[in-house]
Amino acid sequence: MKLINEIVANKDQLTAWRRDLHMHPETAFEEHRTSDFVAKTLESFGMPVHRGLAKTGVVGTLKAGKGNRAIGLRADMDALDLIELNDFGHKSKHEGKMHGCGHDGHTIMLLGAAQYLAKTKNFDGTVHFIFQPAEENLAGGKVMVDDGLFAKFPCESVFGMHNMPGIDVGKFAVRVGPMMASADMFWIKVKGVGAHGAYPHRGVDPVVIASEIVLALQTIVARNTDPLQCAVVSCCQIQAGHTTNVIPEEAMIAGTTRAFLPEVQDMIESRLKQIATGIAAAHGGSATVDYQRRYPPTINTADETEMAANAAAMVVGGDNVLRNLNPSMGAEDFAWMLREKPGSYVWIGNGAGEGSCMVHNPRYDFNDDILPIGASYWSRLVESVLPAG
Repeated sequence: MKLINEIVANKDQLTAWRRDLHMHPETAFEEHRTSDFVAKTLESFGMPVHRGLAKTGVVGTLKAGKGNRAIGLRADMDALDLIELNDFGHKSKHEGKMHGCGHDGHTIMLLGAAQYLAKTKNFDGTVHFIFQPAEENLAGGKVMVDDGLFAKFPCESVFGMHNMPGIDVGKFAVRVGPMMASADMFWIKVKGVGAHGAYPHRGVDPVVIASEIVLALQTIVARNTDPLQCAVVSCCQIQAGHTTNVIPEEAMIAGTTRAFLPEVQDMIESRLKQIATGIAAAHGGSATVDYQRRYPPTINTADETEMAANAAAMVVGGDNVLRNLNPSMGAEDFAWMLREKPGSYVWIGNGAGEGSCMVHNPRYDFNDDILPIGASYWSRLVESVLPAG
């Protein structure tokens, strides 16, 4: 690997920063301590800082040379509602909250790059360092865009990065086109007629209706989706009734759907509503569907993906830039920024093999050994996309 020596020399400080954030996790739109730390650190590098987009978002701006071009680099800051089961010294101090997805590491990798670039200024143009709240579930990226992110901080392109357990340290993964799927959520409320459990013929059983709906929804993927395309329909909650001898009035089904293509999203939503309402009506009940499109697919553009791949190759070598990994059915609200601007989202290896823990696991921890790798990647990306004259 060809890491930047100045960043490698600063690894201990980066690690200390990262572990401090890990000990003080903050969830969506409540990242006050985290954003204070980010803003003050950026200001200590000598750059102007804007605060308040999406409540707790932070944007630092660094200019060098006389160029008019500008790009954005984004890191997410929020933690998860998750009870940490690790027992190391930097374990979460906030019970029920945990940096279980590595956003603490993402924040510090971008700060490490900002520190280096502010010192060297070996580029020509403007870099906006975007620190985003509420990536988990609440689409803070969309809120930042809606609050005028790119109007206030014009960018020709925008780039994101996420750690990925299961990929070796020293490797990156990137691909043109879909990198991650959409994430839509649904709630189906089934209404029947309550009755005594001994006399089901006197009611309309919403539990039976809900059960049939759950099974029928699986045909959306099995029989309505082109086999060469990808889709997921997962029913993750069923709630009904309060006791063993009463048929309830209502049942609720909730879940998520995933797709890579907008037309598949459209089909899933349409069929889900048809199936739910049709089955309920066939049994003499009714169903209402609340279907919410939370995150669109994360789609990498071709030119920007080549830029990202080339920057990664400068750091880890071309053989360690994986170009053919399958996309993920997980979702990422960086997609909202990619709907506004061309750009690319990469995965950085967090480690593979025994002991590597997937994100959203209560025993997960970001691998501090990759902090200099990620910060070097960000720095080389800026220097190659906005080359000094």
